Amino acid sequence: MSTQIRPAGSNLRLESIDPRDTNDVKKAQAAKGMQALQEELYDLHYLMFAENRRSLLIILQGIDASGKDGAVRYLAGGFNPQGLKIHSFKKPSEPEIDHDYFWRIHAACPGRGEVAIFNRSHYEEVTVAKIHPEILNAEFLPPEIVAQEDLFDQRYRQIRDFERILAENGTVIIKFFLHISKKEQQKRFDARLNDPKKLWKFSPGDLAEREYWDQYMTAFEGMIGATNTPYAPWYIIPADKKWYRNYLIGRVVAERMRELKMEFPTTAAS
Repeated sequence: MSTQIRPAGSNLRLESIDPRDTNDVKKAQAAKGMQALQEELYDLHYLMFAENRRSLLIILQGIDASGKDGAVRYLAGGFNPQGLKIHSFKKPSEPEIDHDYFWRIHAACPGRGEVAIFNRSHYEEVTVAKIHPEILNAEFLPPEIVAQEDLFDQRYRQIRDFERILAENGTVIIKFFLHISKKEQQKRFDARLNDPKKLWKFSPGDLAEREYWDQYMTAFEGMIGATNTPYAPWYIIPADKKWYRNYLIGRVVAERMRELKMEFPTTAAS
């Protein structure tokens, strides 16, 4: 397995990972592998549902246009829709803003036998909120909490604790950071602007956020380094090539599910 998709370490530097890398895998080879992986994921999900002891949470994070929607589409093609939950977390609603930031996240977590895919997640609270501190003001937190210098270190700890609770109660957590280049992001923005079927996905705010590229990369590195744990590991996915991105994600998910050694339940008579 490529060193670029092992769990990320605390000394991560995203600039050291080439987002164009395909580890010498050819597109045709990946296409065959992707189809086989989807078939295997269906069988593994069926087994997880039948065993009814574990659940799977897949978290997708990345900068705008990094391919989160595409990864969701690929994964959704492998899992049984009856046991699949997909959540794309937007700006919190009024009821959500009146609770801690895990409130809506916890409610969306998978039940036993289920798979949930999060397109963005609680990690927005230690990335976007770090770059745009006005978000914290909109959360109506007590001023003494917002003023703390170690606010984000506290949030990293809260995230580790939250994910430990899930893991210790049977939820398998796999976190993917989709790593694209700034050049590739621009290409994808241009494609949205020039394709009427994709124009709806474009927002002028996306271009404004490009001005914060370096700050985002630093925030992502801090996020990954502080929350990469044995029970909820991060995987860095070179994502300039969409087909390679999906192939790697499918491989990691299938490998993690195989490791669970799940079994079909037996009847009392057997």
